[in-house]
Amino acid sequence: MSEFRIEKRRTQAALTLSTGAVVHGCFFLAGSRPSHAGPERVADLLNAENGFFPFEFMSDNGLRTALINRAQVVEIRLLESEDEARADPGYAVATEREVCMLLSIGRQVTGRVRVQLPTGRDRLSDYTRAPEAFRYIETAEGTLIVNSAHIVELREANHDPRN
Repeated sequence: MSEFRIEKRRTQAALTLSTGAVVHGCFFLAGSRPSHAGPERVADLLNAENGFFPFEFMSDNGLRTALINRAQVVEIRLLESEDEARADPGYAVATEREVCMLLSIGRQVTGRVRVQLPTGRDRLSDYTRAPEAFRYIETAEGTLIVNSAHIVELREANHDPRN
C-alpha cells in the first residue's frame, strides 16, 4: 500500500441528476477535514471544489466507480447519515426556517433549513447568499442535500405575506 494513500469510508446515498435519473451508490469520505473536527461529510466533499467527484454504484456490469459532475447533481438523499446536518457546530444555535423549494427537475421539497448567521442577518434571503453550493434540508422523509444552482424557487412554508 502506498504511503500517500488516504483511508476512506463509504457513505450510501441516492443522487438525483439533472436528467432526472436517480443513482444509488456510495461516496468516498475522508476520516477528517481540515475545516472542522470530526469526519468528512457529504456536503463537505461536494462544497470543497468544483468539477467531478468519484461515486461508486452498481451497474449492469457489476460494481463500478464513475466521475460525476457536481453541477449536474440536483439533490442527494442521504441513506445512512441522517445526523450529518446536525454535526455542524452551529446547528443548535442556527435559526431554523420551514421552507418549500421548487427544484429544476420539477420536484417540490418541503422541510427545514438552518441559517447560521447572526440575528438580523438570518433571513431566508440571507440563506440564499451563502457561499456553499450544496446545502442541507431536513424533510419528513430524511436529510437531503440540494444543489442551490437547481433551486428554482424558495419560500418560507408558513409565511404570511401580510406580516
